[in-house]
Amino acid sequence: MAGRIEDYALIGDMQTAALVCRDGTVDWLCLPRFDSHAIFAGLLGTEEHGFWRLGPAHAPDDQPPAATRRGYRGDSLVLESEWDTPRGTVRVTDFMPPRDGAPQLIRIVEGVSGRVPMRSALRMRFSYGRVVPWVHKHEGRTVAVAGPDSVWFDTPAETYGEALTTYADFTVAPGDRIAFTVSWQPSHKEPPPLPEPEQSLEATEDFWREWVEHCTYHGPYREAVIRSLITLKALTYAPTGGIVAAPTTSLPEDIGGVRNWDYRYTWLRDAAITLSSLLRTGYREEARAWREWLLRAVAGDPENLQIMYGIAGERELGEAELDWLPGYENSTPVRVGNGAAHQLQLDVYGEVTEALHLAHMTGLSRNDYASVLQVKLIRYLQKHWQEPDEGIWEVRGPRRHFVHSKVMAWVAVDRTIKLIESGDADGPLEDFKRLRDDIHRDVCEKGYDKERNTFTQSYGSTELDAALLLIPQVGFLPSDDKRVIGTIEAIQRELSTPDGFILRYPTEGQHEGVDGLPGDEGAFLACSFWMADDLAMIGRVDEARKLFEKLLSLRNDLGLLAEEWDPRLKRQVGNFPQAFSHVPLIDTALRLTASGAYGG
Repeated sequence: MAGRIEDYALIGDMQTAALVCRDGTVDWLCLPRFDSHAIFAGLLGTEEHGFWRLGPAHAPDDQPPAATRRGYRGDSLVLESEWDTPRGTVRVTDFMPPRDGAPQLIRIVEGVSGRVPMRSALRMRFSYGRVVPWVHKHEGRTVAVAGPDSVWFDTPAETYGEALTTYADFTVAPGDRIAFTVSWQPSHKEPPPLPEPEQSLEATEDFWREWVEHCTYHGPYREAVIRSLITLKALTYAPTGGIVAAPTTSLPEDIGGVRNWDYRYTWLRDAAITLSSLLRTGYREEARAWREWLLRAVAGDPENLQIMYGIAGERELGEAELDWLPGYENSTPVRVGNGAAHQLQLDVYGEVTEALHLAHMTGLSRNDYASVLQVKLIRYLQKHWQEPDEGIWEVRGPRRHFVHSKVMAWVAVDRTIKLIESGDADGPLEDFKRLRDDIHRDVCEKGYDKERNTFTQSYGSTELDAALLLIPQVGFLPSDDKRVIGTIEAIQRELSTPDGFILRYPTEGQHEGVDGLPGDEGAFLACSFWMADDLAMIGRVDEARKLFEKLLSLRNDLGLLAEEWDPRLKRQVGNFPQAFSHVPLIDTALRLTASGAYGG
Protein backbone atom coordinates (compact mmCIF):
# COMPACT_ATOMS: atom_id res chain seq x y z
CA MET A 1 0.00 0.00 0.00
CA ALA A 2 1.19 3.55 -0.75
CA GLY A 3 2.06 5.85 2.14
CA ARG A 4 -0.15 8.56 3.57
CA ILE A 5 -0.32 11.55 1.25
CA GLU A 6 1.70 13.68 3.67
CA ASP A 7 4.43 11.00 3.73
CA TYR A 8 5.56 12.09 0.27
CA ALA A 9 8.19 14.55 -0.86
CA LEU A 10 8.14 16.37 -4.18
CA ILE A 11 11.09 16.49 -6.54
CA GLY A 12 10.87 17.79 -10.10
CA ASP A 13 12.54 19.48 -13.05
CA MET A 14 9.77 21.90 -14.10
CA GLN A 15 8.58 19.50 -16.78
CA THR A 16 7.47 16.59 -14.62
CA ALA A 17 7.67 15.53 -10.97
CA ALA A 18 8.15 12.50 -8.76
CA LEU A 19 6.79 11.69 -5.30
CA VAL A 20 9.21 10.03 -2.87
CA CYS A 21 7.87 8.31 0.26
CA ARG A 22 9.55 8.33 3.68
CA ASP A 23 10.83 4.79 3.09
CA GLY A 24 12.73 5.83 -0.04
CA THR A 25 10.13 4.59 -2.53
CA VAL A 26 9.29 6.60 -5.64
CA ASP A 27 5.61 5.73 -6.11
CA TRP A 28 4.71 8.29 -8.78
CA LEU A 29 6.53 9.53 -11.87
CA CYS A 30 5.15 10.47 -15.29
CA LEU A 31 7.61 10.78 -18.18
CA PRO A 32 8.44 12.95 -20.00
CA ARG A 33 5.73 15.47 -18.95
CA PHE A 34 3.42 16.03 -16.00
CA ASP A 35 0.51 14.66 -18.05
CA SER A 36 2.36 11.69 -19.61
CA HIS A 37 1.66 8.09 -18.64
CA ALA A 38 3.19 7.07 -15.32
CA ILE A 39 6.09 4.61 -15.23
CA PHE A 40 5.71 4.37 -11.44
CA ALA A 41 2.01 4.23 -10.53
CA GLY A 42 2.22 2.40 -7.21
CA LEU A 43 0.66 5.47 -5.60
CA LEU A 44 -2.67 4.51 -7.20
CA GLY A 45 -2.26 0.76 -6.92
CA THR A 46 0.31 -1.70 -5.66
CA GLU A 47 3.96 -2.42 -6.29
CA GLU A 48 2.82 -4.37 -9.35
CA HIS A 49 2.05 -1.01 -10.98
CA GLY A 50 5.59 0.31 -10.73
CA PHE A 51 7.90 1.68 -8.04
CA TRP A 52 11.55 2.35 -7.22
CA ARG A 53 12.70 1.74 -3.66
CA LEU A 54 16.19 2.72 -2.53
CA GLY A 55 17.11 2.34 1.13
CA PRO A 56 18.62 0.07 3.78
CA ALA A 57 18.21 -3.64 3.06
CA HIS A 58 15.44 -5.33 5.03
CA ALA A 59 13.95 -8.81 5.34
CA PRO A 60 11.46 -9.68 2.56
CA ASP A 61 8.49 -9.84 4.92
CA ASP A 62 9.37 -6.67 6.85
CA GLN A 63 8.11 -3.18 6.13
CA PRO A 64 10.77 -1.00 4.50
CA PRO A 65 12.15 1.27 7.22
CA ALA A 66 11.14 4.92 7.10
CA ALA A 67 13.93 7.49 7.01
CA THR A 68 14.99 8.67 10.45
CA ARG A 69 15.01 12.24 9.15
CA ARG A 70 14.64 14.02 5.84
CA GLY A 71 14.58 17.52 4.47
CA TYR A 72 15.30 19.65 1.45
CA ARG A 73 18.86 20.87 1.10
CA GLY A 74 18.49 24.57 1.86
CA ASP A 75 16.04 26.45 -0.32
CA SER A 76 16.01 23.88 -3.10
CA LEU A 77 14.12 20.88 -4.44
CA VAL A 78 17.00 18.52 -3.59
CA LEU A 79 15.75 15.95 -1.07
CA GLU A 80 18.00 14.37 1.54
CA SER A 81 16.83 11.32 3.52
CA GLU A 82 18.91 9.70 6.28
CA TRP A 83 18.52 6.33 7.97
CA ASP A 84 20.13 5.45 11.29
CA THR A 85 20.48 1.64 11.30
CA PRO A 86 22.12 -0.81 13.74
CA ARG A 87 25.04 -0.96 11.30
CA GLY A 88 25.47 2.74 10.67
CA THR A 89 23.97 5.79 9.00
CA VAL A 90 23.32 6.30 5.30
CA ARG A 91 22.04 9.25 3.26
CA VAL A 92 20.12 9.24 -0.03
CA THR A 93 19.96 12.44 -2.09
CA ASP A 94 17.11 12.60 -4.64
CA PHE A 95 16.67 15.25 -7.32
CA MET A 96 15.67 15.94 -10.91
CA PRO A 97 17.98 18.39 -12.70
CA PRO A 98 16.33 21.17 -14.74
CA ARG A 99 16.82 20.10 -18.33
CA ASP A 100 16.78 20.76 -22.01
CA GLY A 101 17.16 17.12 -23.04
CA ALA A 102 16.22 13.77 -21.51
CA PRO A 103 14.46 13.87 -18.13
CA GLN A 104 16.47 12.32 -15.32
CA LEU A 105 15.70 11.16 -11.80
CA ILE A 106 19.01 10.88 -9.93
CA ARG A 107 19.53 9.20 -6.56
CA ILE A 108 22.93 9.32 -4.83
CA VAL A 109 23.64 6.98 -1.90
CA GLU A 110 26.26 8.20 0.56
CA GLY A 111 27.77 6.35 3.51
CA VAL A 112 27.84 8.48 6.66
CA SER A 113 29.00 6.02 9.34
CA GLY A 114 29.47 2.28 9.73
CA ARG A 115 28.85 -0.16 6.90
CA VAL A 116 25.20 -0.21 5.79
CA PRO A 117 23.76 -2.92 3.46
CA MET A 118 21.53 -1.26 0.85
CA ARG A 119 19.09 -2.38 -1.82
CA SER A 120 17.67 -0.74 -4.94
CA ALA A 121 14.50 -2.37 -6.27
CA LEU A 122 13.28 -0.93 -9.58
CA ARG A 123 10.05 -2.11 -11.16
CA MET A 124 9.21 -0.13 -14.29
CA ARG A 125 5.66 -0.40 -15.63
CA PHE A 126 4.49 1.73 -18.53
CA SER A 127 1.02 3.09 -19.25
CA TYR A 128 0.06 3.59 -15.58
CA GLY A 129 1.16 0.11 -14.55
CA ARG A 130 -0.57 -1.77 -17.35
CA VAL A 131 2.39 -2.58 -19.61
CA VAL A 132 5.42 -4.66 -18.64
CA PRO A 133 8.33 -3.39 -20.74
CA TRP A 134 11.09 -5.42 -22.36
CA VAL A 135 14.08 -4.97 -20.04
CA HIS A 136 17.52 -5.80 -21.44
CA LYS A 137 21.15 -4.70 -21.52
CA HIS A 138 22.48 -2.35 -24.19
CA GLU A 139 26.19 -1.62 -24.16
CA GLY A 140 26.36 -2.14 -20.42
CA ARG A 141 23.26 -0.06 -19.65
CA THR A 142 19.87 -1.38 -18.56
CA VAL A 143 17.01 -0.26 -20.78
CA ALA A 144 13.24 -0.86 -20.59
CA VAL A 145 11.30 -0.49 -23.85
CA ALA A 146 7.59 -0.58 -24.67
CA GLY A 147 6.02 1.14 -27.67
CA PRO A 148 7.16 4.76 -28.00
CA ASP A 149 8.96 4.86 -24.64
CA SER A 150 12.34 3.78 -23.37
CA VAL A 151 13.69 4.22 -19.84
CA TRP A 152 17.41 3.87 -19.19
CA PHE A 153 18.86 2.83 -15.84
CA ASP A 154 22.48 3.70 -15.10
CA THR A 155 24.56 2.85 -12.02
CA PRO A 156 28.05 1.57 -11.25
CA ALA A 157 26.47 -0.92 -8.83
CA GLU A 158 26.01 -4.47 -10.05
CA THR A 159 22.40 -5.20 -10.99
CA TYR A 160 20.37 -8.35 -11.60
CA GLY A 161 16.82 -9.18 -12.64
CA GLU A 162 14.35 -11.22 -10.63
CA ALA A 163 10.53 -11.41 -10.70
CA LEU A 164 10.32 -8.69 -13.37
CA THR A 165 12.27 -6.32 -11.11
CA THR A 166 15.80 -4.92 -11.39
CA TYR A 167 17.78 -5.17 -8.15
CA ALA A 168 21.11 -3.91 -6.85
CA ASP A 169 22.49 -5.07 -3.49
CA PHE A 170 25.52 -3.23 -2.15
CA THR A 171 27.13 -1.87 1.02
CA VAL A 172 28.25 1.69 1.72
CA ALA A 173 30.92 2.90 4.13
CA PRO A 174 31.84 6.48 5.10
CA GLY A 175 32.83 8.48 2.01
CA ASP A 176 31.23 6.07 -0.47
CA ARG A 177 28.95 7.72 -3.05
CA ILE A 178 27.03 5.52 -5.47
CA ALA A 179 24.66 7.09 -8.00
CA PHE A 180 21.56 5.66 -9.69
CA THR A 181 19.85 7.41 -12.60
CA VAL A 182 16.64 6.78 -14.53
CA SER A 183 16.39 8.65 -17.88
CA TRP A 184 13.57 8.70 -20.44
CA GLN A 185 14.02 8.80 -24.22
CA PRO A 186 11.70 8.12 -27.18
CA SER A 187 12.35 4.48 -28.03
CA HIS A 188 13.19 5.22 -31.68
CA LYS A 189 16.01 7.60 -30.80
CA GLU A 190 19.62 7.02 -29.83
CA PRO A 191 20.29 6.30 -26.13
CA PRO A 192 20.34 9.38 -23.90
CA PRO A 193 23.79 10.63 -22.84
CA LEU A 194 25.41 8.94 -19.88
CA PRO A 195 24.41 10.83 -16.73
CA GLU A 196 26.83 12.96 -14.73
CA PRO A 197 25.23 12.82 -11.28
CA GLU A 198 27.67 14.97 -9.29
CA GLN A 199 27.76 17.77 -11.86
CA SER A 200 23.97 17.60 -12.17
CA LEU A 201 23.59 17.90 -8.39
CA GLU A 202 25.76 21.00 -8.29
CA ALA A 203 23.88 22.57 -11.21
CA THR A 204 20.50 21.80 -9.61
CA GLU A 205 21.50 23.41 -6.32
CA ASP A 206 22.82 26.46 -8.18
CA PHE A 207 19.57 26.80 -10.11
CA TRP A 208 17.38 26.85 -7.02
CA ARG A 209 19.69 29.09 -5.01
CA GLU A 210 19.75 31.69 -7.78
CA TRP A 211 15.99 31.48 -8.30
CA VAL A 212 15.17 31.95 -4.61
CA GLU A 213 17.42 35.03 -4.45
CA HIS A 214 14.83 36.92 -6.52
CA CYS A 215 12.18 36.63 -3.78
CA THR A 216 11.25 40.06 -2.41
CA TYR A 217 9.44 38.77 0.70
CA HIS A 218 11.45 38.95 3.92
CA GLY A 219 8.70 38.77 6.53
CA PRO A 220 8.21 36.51 9.55
CA TYR A 221 6.76 33.65 7.48
CA ARG A 222 9.64 33.55 4.98
CA GLU A 223 10.35 29.82 5.41
CA ALA A 224 6.76 28.86 4.58
CA VAL A 225 6.54 31.38 1.73
CA ILE A 226 9.82 30.24 0.14
CA ARG A 227 8.84 26.58 0.26
CA SER A 228 5.47 27.40 -1.29
CA LEU A 229 7.13 29.48 -4.03
CA ILE A 230 9.54 26.64 -4.83
CA THR A 231 6.58 24.28 -5.02
CA LEU A 232 4.73 26.61 -7.41
CA LYS A 233 7.84 26.93 -9.56
CA ALA A 234 8.11 23.13 -9.64
CA LEU A 235 4.53 22.97 -10.95
CA THR A 236 5.40 25.25 -13.88
CA TYR A 237 6.02 23.54 -17.23
CA ALA A 238 9.16 25.39 -18.29
CA PRO A 239 8.95 24.92 -22.08
CA THR A 240 5.60 26.76 -22.34
CA GLY A 241 4.97 28.61 -19.06
CA GLY A 242 1.82 26.57 -18.33
CA ILE A 243 1.20 25.80 -14.64
CA VAL A 244 -0.36 22.52 -13.48
CA ALA A 245 -2.77 22.49 -10.56
CA ALA A 246 -0.96 19.47 -9.08
CA PRO A 247 1.39 16.77 -10.42
CA THR A 248 -0.97 13.90 -9.55
CA THR A 249 -4.29 12.41 -10.55
CA SER A 250 -7.01 10.73 -8.50
CA LEU A 251 -5.69 11.26 -4.99
CA PRO A 252 -9.09 11.26 -3.26
CA GLU A 253 -10.83 14.16 -1.58
CA ASP A 254 -12.82 11.51 0.30
CA ILE A 255 -10.82 8.35 1.16
CA GLY A 256 -12.60 5.40 -0.44
CA GLY A 257 -14.95 7.67 -2.40
CA VAL A 258 -15.42 8.81 -6.00
CA ARG A 259 -14.15 12.40 -5.72
CA ASN A 260 -10.95 11.62 -7.61
CA TRP A 261 -9.80 13.96 -10.39
CA ASP A 262 -6.86 14.52 -12.71
CA TYR A 263 -5.14 17.81 -11.84
CA ARG A 264 -2.16 17.62 -14.23
CA TYR A 265 -3.49 20.40 -16.44
CA THR A 266 -3.48 24.17 -16.50
CA TRP A 267 -6.63 25.60 -14.95
CA LEU A 268 -6.83 29.25 -15.93
CA ARG A 269 -8.07 30.04 -12.43
CA ASP A 270 -5.28 28.21 -10.60
CA ALA A 271 -2.62 29.48 -12.97
CA ALA A 272 -3.87 33.06 -12.71
CA ILE A 273 -3.80 33.11 -8.92
CA THR A 274 -0.39 31.40 -8.97
CA LEU A 275 0.83 34.11 -11.29
CA SER A 276 -0.48 36.77 -8.90
CA SER A 277 1.46 35.31 -5.98
CA LEU A 278 4.64 35.08 -8.03
CA LEU A 279 4.27 38.68 -9.17
CA ARG A 280 3.77 39.92 -5.62
CA THR A 281 6.98 38.19 -4.51
CA GLY A 282 9.22 39.43 -7.31
CA TYR A 283 8.91 36.81 -10.06
CA ARG A 284 8.10 38.63 -13.30
CA GLU A 285 9.66 36.21 -15.78
CA GLU A 286 7.14 33.53 -14.81
CA ALA A 287 4.36 36.10 -15.31
CA ARG A 288 5.65 36.96 -18.77
CA ALA A 289 5.90 33.26 -19.75
CA TRP A 290 2.37 32.53 -18.48
CA ARG A 291 0.91 35.51 -20.33
CA GLU A 292 2.49 34.23 -23.55
CA TRP A 293 1.12 30.75 -22.83
CA LEU A 294 -2.35 32.22 -22.30
CA LEU A 295 -2.28 34.18 -25.54
CA ARG A 296 -1.25 31.08 -27.49
CA ALA A 297 -3.85 28.87 -25.80
CA VAL A 298 -6.72 31.29 -26.39
CA ALA A 299 -5.52 32.57 -29.79
CA GLY A 300 -8.16 32.78 -32.46
CA ASP A 301 -11.03 31.67 -30.24
CA PRO A 302 -11.40 33.87 -27.14
CA GLU A 303 -15.19 33.53 -27.26
CA ASN A 304 -14.79 29.82 -26.45
CA LEU A 305 -12.44 30.25 -23.51
CA GLN A 306 -11.95 26.94 -21.73
CA ILE A 307 -11.50 26.74 -17.99
CA MET A 308 -8.43 24.54 -18.46
CA TYR A 309 -5.97 23.49 -21.13
CA GLY A 310 -3.11 21.07 -21.52
CA ILE A 311 0.28 22.35 -20.41
CA ALA A 312 1.16 23.23 -24.00
CA GLY A 313 -2.28 24.72 -24.67
CA GLU A 314 -4.07 21.55 -25.79
CA ARG A 315 -7.86 21.84 -25.80
CA GLU A 316 -8.99 18.19 -25.79
CA LEU A 317 -8.58 16.63 -22.33
CA GLY A 318 -11.04 13.76 -22.63
CA GLU A 319 -11.75 11.95 -19.37
CA ALA A 320 -11.24 8.19 -19.02
CA GLU A 321 -11.13 5.67 -16.18
CA LEU A 322 -8.22 3.27 -15.60
CA ASP A 323 -10.06 0.21 -14.35
CA TRP A 324 -6.91 -1.87 -13.82
CA LEU A 325 -5.78 0.43 -10.99
CA PRO A 326 -7.44 -0.17 -7.58
CA GLY A 327 -6.95 3.47 -6.60
CA TYR A 328 -5.30 5.16 -3.66
CA GLU A 329 -6.56 3.28 -0.57
CA ASN A 330 -9.24 1.75 -2.81
CA SER A 331 -10.59 5.13 -3.92
CA THR A 332 -12.04 4.58 -7.37
CA PRO A 333 -12.38 5.40 -10.15
CA VAL A 334 -8.85 6.42 -11.15
CA ARG A 335 -9.34 9.11 -13.79
CA VAL A 336 -7.08 10.59 -16.45
CA GLY A 337 -8.14 13.60 -18.47
CA ASN A 338 -10.78 15.94 -17.14
CA GLY A 339 -14.33 16.23 -18.39
CA ALA A 340 -14.76 19.62 -16.73
CA ALA A 341 -12.60 21.24 -19.44
CA HIS A 342 -15.65 22.37 -21.42
CA GLN A 343 -17.77 23.57 -18.51
CA LEU A 344 -18.97 27.16 -18.37
CA GLN A 345 -17.33 28.85 -15.39
CA LEU A 346 -17.83 32.58 -15.61
CA ASP A 347 -15.49 33.32 -12.71
CA VAL A 348 -12.49 32.34 -14.88
CA TYR A 349 -12.87 35.58 -16.84
CA GLY A 350 -12.38 37.50 -13.62
CA GLU A 351 -9.30 35.58 -12.49
CA VAL A 352 -7.61 35.85 -15.88
CA THR A 353 -8.37 39.56 -16.19
CA GLU A 354 -7.20 40.18 -12.63
CA ALA A 355 -3.89 38.44 -13.38
CA LEU A 356 -3.38 40.44 -16.56
CA HIS A 357 -4.23 43.62 -14.64
CA LEU A 358 -1.73 42.82 -11.89
CA ALA A 359 0.96 42.06 -14.47
CA HIS A 360 0.28 45.44 -16.04
CA MET A 361 0.32 47.21 -12.67
CA THR A 362 3.63 45.64 -11.65
CA GLY A 363 5.38 46.89 -14.75
CA LEU A 364 5.31 43.91 -17.08
CA SER A 365 5.96 45.23 -20.56
CA ARG A 366 2.84 46.02 -22.55
CA ASN A 367 1.45 43.38 -24.89
CA ASP A 368 -1.09 44.80 -27.32
CA TYR A 369 -2.74 41.47 -28.02
CA ALA A 370 -3.24 40.88 -24.29
CA SER A 371 -5.14 44.18 -24.11
CA VAL A 372 -7.23 43.25 -27.16
CA LEU A 373 -7.96 39.84 -25.63
CA GLN A 374 -9.08 41.43 -22.38
CA VAL A 375 -11.62 43.64 -24.18
CA LYS A 376 -12.86 40.66 -26.22
CA LEU A 377 -13.46 38.68 -23.04
CA ILE A 378 -15.63 41.49 -21.68
CA ARG A 379 -17.64 41.61 -24.89
CA TYR A 380 -18.31 37.91 -24.35
CA LEU A 381 -19.39 38.55 -20.76
CA GLN A 382 -21.78 41.28 -21.93
CA LYS A 383 -23.76 38.56 -23.68
CA HIS A 384 -23.39 35.73 -21.18
CA TRP A 385 -22.96 36.97 -17.60
CA GLN A 386 -26.64 36.44 -16.84
CA GLU A 387 -26.44 32.72 -17.67
CA PRO A 388 -26.14 29.99 -15.00
CA ASP A 389 -22.82 28.13 -14.91
CA GLU A 390 -20.97 25.29 -13.17
CA GLY A 391 -19.04 27.70 -10.93
CA ILE A 392 -15.64 27.69 -9.30
CA TRP A 393 -16.11 24.20 -7.84
CA GLU A 394 -16.95 22.61 -11.20
CA VAL A 395 -20.20 21.04 -10.06
CA ARG A 396 -21.41 18.08 -12.03
CA GLY A 397 -24.99 18.81 -11.10
CA PRO A 398 -27.31 21.37 -12.75
CA ARG A 399 -25.98 24.81 -13.60
CA ARG A 400 -26.85 27.61 -11.20
CA HIS A 401 -26.49 31.37 -10.90
CA PHE A 402 -23.49 31.15 -8.58
CA VAL A 403 -22.85 34.39 -6.72
CA HIS A 404 -19.08 34.00 -6.86
CA SER A 405 -19.25 33.63 -10.65
CA LYS A 406 -21.17 36.90 -10.96
CA VAL A 407 -18.77 38.67 -8.58
CA MET A 408 -15.80 37.58 -10.69
CA ALA A 409 -17.58 38.70 -13.86
CA TRP A 410 -17.79 42.10 -12.15
CA VAL A 411 -14.04 41.90 -11.45
CA ALA A 412 -13.32 41.21 -15.12
CA VAL A 413 -15.27 44.29 -16.19
CA ASP A 414 -13.84 46.47 -13.42
CA ARG A 415 -10.19 45.63 -14.24
CA THR A 416 -10.79 46.17 -17.95
CA ILE A 417 -12.30 49.59 -17.25
CA LYS A 418 -9.10 50.44 -15.35
CA LEU A 419 -7.01 49.27 -18.32
CA ILE A 420 -8.99 51.48 -20.72
CA GLU A 421 -8.79 54.43 -18.35
CA SER A 422 -5.01 54.06 -18.21
CA GLY A 423 -4.84 54.45 -21.98
CA ASP A 424 -3.48 50.94 -22.59
CA ALA A 425 -6.59 49.56 -24.28
CA ASP A 426 -9.44 50.80 -26.43
CA GLY A 427 -13.02 49.94 -25.61
CA PRO A 428 -16.53 51.32 -24.99
CA LEU A 429 -15.80 52.78 -21.57
CA GLU A 430 -19.32 53.98 -20.75
CA ASP A 431 -20.90 50.72 -21.90
CA PHE A 432 -18.54 48.77 -19.68
CA LYS A 433 -19.25 51.05 -16.70
CA ARG A 434 -22.99 50.42 -17.10
CA LEU A 435 -22.29 46.68 -17.35
CA ARG A 436 -20.26 46.80 -14.14
CA ASP A 437 -23.09 48.59 -12.33
CA ASP A 438 -25.67 46.13 -13.66
CA ILE A 439 -23.74 43.10 -12.42
CA HIS A 440 -23.14 44.67 -9.01
CA ARG A 441 -26.80 45.54 -8.57
CA ASP A 442 -27.91 42.08 -9.70
CA VAL A 443 -25.67 40.31 -7.19
CA CYS A 444 -26.71 42.52 -4.28
CA GLU A 445 -30.40 42.07 -5.07
CA LYS A 446 -30.52 38.35 -5.93
CA GLY A 447 -27.53 36.85 -4.14
CA TYR A 448 -28.00 38.37 -0.70
CA ASP A 449 -30.21 37.00 2.08
CA LYS A 450 -31.38 40.04 4.08
CA GLU A 451 -32.87 38.02 6.93
CA ARG A 452 -29.62 36.15 7.62
CA ASN A 453 -27.36 39.06 6.56
CA THR A 454 -25.26 36.90 4.26
CA PHE A 455 -24.62 36.33 0.61
CA THR A 456 -25.59 32.84 -0.55
CA GLN A 457 -24.07 30.26 -2.83
CA SER A 458 -26.41 30.96 -5.72
CA TYR A 459 -29.47 33.04 -6.51
CA GLY A 460 -32.48 31.79 -4.56
CA SER A 461 -30.50 29.27 -2.49
CA THR A 462 -30.05 29.08 1.26
CA GLU A 463 -26.67 27.29 1.13
CA LEU A 464 -23.43 29.12 1.80
CA ASP A 465 -20.21 28.88 -0.16
CA ALA A 466 -16.69 29.66 1.05
CA ALA A 467 -15.92 31.35 -2.29
CA LEU A 468 -18.02 34.24 -0.96
CA LEU A 469 -15.03 35.06 1.26
CA LEU A 470 -13.40 36.57 -1.82
CA ILE A 471 -15.97 39.38 -2.07
CA PRO A 472 -13.93 41.87 -0.02
CA GLN A 473 -10.59 40.59 -1.33
CA VAL A 474 -11.44 41.43 -4.95
CA GLY A 475 -12.96 44.81 -4.02
CA PHE A 476 -16.58 44.01 -4.84
CA LEU A 477 -17.55 45.47 -1.43
CA PRO A 478 -15.39 47.06 1.27
CA SER A 479 -14.39 44.87 4.20
CA ASP A 480 -16.35 47.02 6.68
CA ASP A 481 -19.65 46.55 4.81
CA LYS A 482 -22.17 44.88 7.13
CA ARG A 483 -23.05 42.38 4.39
CA VAL A 484 -19.41 41.30 4.15
CA ILE A 485 -19.03 40.92 7.91
CA GLY A 486 -22.34 39.03 8.06
CA THR A 487 -21.17 36.64 5.34
CA ILE A 488 -17.86 35.96 7.06
CA GLU A 489 -19.60 35.23 10.35
CA ALA A 490 -22.22 33.02 8.67
CA ILE A 491 -19.52 30.93 6.97
CA GLN A 492 -17.72 30.58 10.29
CA ARG A 493 -20.94 29.25 11.85
CA GLU A 494 -22.14 26.98 9.07
CA LEU A 495 -19.08 25.80 7.13
CA SER A 496 -16.53 25.49 9.91
CA THR A 497 -15.14 22.15 11.14
CA PRO A 498 -14.60 21.58 14.87
CA ASP A 499 -10.94 22.52 14.28
CA GLY A 500 -11.97 25.87 12.80
CA PHE A 501 -11.12 25.00 9.19
CA ILE A 502 -13.52 25.82 6.37
CA LEU A 503 -15.53 23.54 4.06
CA ARG A 504 -16.23 24.69 0.52
CA TYR A 505 -20.00 24.15 0.75
CA PRO A 506 -22.43 21.67 2.35
CA THR A 507 -22.29 18.09 1.07
CA GLU A 508 -24.95 15.43 1.53
CA GLY A 509 -23.13 12.24 2.52
CA GLN A 510 -24.22 9.38 0.31
CA HIS A 511 -26.88 11.53 -1.36
CA GLU A 512 -26.08 13.77 -4.29
CA GLY A 513 -25.68 17.37 -3.23
CA VAL A 514 -25.28 20.61 -5.15
CA ASP A 515 -22.15 19.25 -6.85
CA GLY A 516 -23.95 16.23 -8.25
CA LEU A 517 -21.73 13.77 -6.34
CA PRO A 518 -22.24 11.43 -3.37
CA GLY A 519 -19.91 11.48 -0.40
CA ASP A 520 -18.33 14.19 1.70
CA GLU A 521 -14.96 15.88 1.61
CA GLY A 522 -12.45 17.47 3.94
CA ALA A 523 -11.85 21.10 4.81
CA PHE A 524 -10.67 22.93 1.71
CA LEU A 525 -7.36 24.51 2.63
CA ALA A 526 -7.60 27.47 0.24
CA CYS A 527 -10.93 28.44 1.79
CA SER A 528 -9.42 28.27 5.26
CA PHE A 529 -6.63 30.64 4.19
CA TRP A 530 -9.29 32.94 2.67
CA MET A 531 -11.01 33.03 6.06
CA ALA A 532 -7.75 34.09 7.72
CA ASP A 533 -7.42 36.84 5.10
CA ASP A 534 -10.95 38.09 5.73
CA LEU A 535 -10.54 38.07 9.49
CA ALA A 536 -7.46 40.25 9.11
CA MET A 537 -9.35 42.58 6.77
CA ILE A 538 -12.17 43.14 9.27
CA GLY A 539 -9.75 43.85 12.12
CA ARG A 540 -9.75 40.46 13.85
CA VAL A 541 -6.01 40.17 13.30
CA ASP A 542 -5.11 37.96 16.27
CA GLU A 543 -7.78 35.47 15.25
CA ALA A 544 -6.47 35.58 11.67
CA ARG A 545 -2.91 34.90 12.81
CA LYS A 546 -3.97 31.97 15.00
CA LEU A 547 -5.92 30.38 12.15
CA PHE A 548 -3.03 30.95 9.73
CA GLU A 549 -0.49 29.38 12.05
CA LYS A 550 -2.86 26.47 12.69
CA LEU A 551 -3.03 25.97 8.92
CA LEU A 552 0.78 26.07 8.70
CA SER A 553 0.88 23.23 11.23
CA LEU A 554 -1.05 21.02 8.77
CA ARG A 555 1.86 21.07 6.32
CA ASN A 556 3.92 17.91 6.22
CA ASP A 557 7.46 17.88 7.55
CA LEU A 558 8.68 19.31 4.24
CA GLY A 559 6.22 22.21 4.15
CA LEU A 560 3.87 20.68 1.55
CA LEU A 561 0.07 20.77 1.38
CA ALA A 562 -2.52 18.72 -0.47
CA GLU A 563 -5.88 20.14 -1.49
CA GLU A 564 -7.82 19.36 1.69
CA TRP A 565 -7.59 18.31 5.33
CA ASP A 566 -9.79 15.47 6.55
CA PRO A 567 -10.93 16.57 10.05
CA ARG A 568 -12.08 13.05 10.95
CA LEU A 569 -8.96 11.15 9.89
CA LYS A 570 -6.60 14.05 10.76
CA ARG A 571 -4.69 13.72 7.50
CA GLN A 572 -4.20 15.45 4.15
CA VAL A 573 -6.42 14.41 1.24
CA GLY A 574 -6.71 15.33 -2.42
CA ASN A 575 -4.09 15.83 -5.09
CA PHE A 576 -0.62 16.68 -3.83
CA PRO A 577 1.07 19.08 -3.63
CA GLN A 578 -1.68 21.48 -4.60
CA ALA A 579 -1.01 24.93 -6.09
CA PHE A 580 -4.43 26.11 -4.92
CA SER A 581 -3.32 25.56 -1.30
CA HIS A 582 0.15 27.07 -1.54
CA VAL A 583 -0.97 30.25 -3.32
CA PRO A 584 -3.31 31.50 -0.56
CA LEU A 585 -0.68 30.54 2.01
CA ILE A 586 1.61 33.09 0.34
CA ASP A 587 -1.17 35.67 0.02
CA THR A 588 -2.18 35.40 3.68
CA ALA A 589 1.44 35.66 4.82
CA LEU A 590 1.80 38.84 2.78
CA ARG A 591 -1.41 40.31 4.23
CA LEU A 592 -0.51 39.49 7.84
CA THR A 593 2.99 40.87 7.34
CA ALA A 594 1.59 44.07 5.83
CA SER A 595 -0.63 44.48 8.90
CA GLY A 596 2.56 45.21 10.85
CA ALA A 597 1.44 43.11 13.79
CA TYR A 598 4.33 40.65 13.58
CA GLY A 599 7.34 42.83 13.01
CA GLY A 600 7.51 41.81 9.37
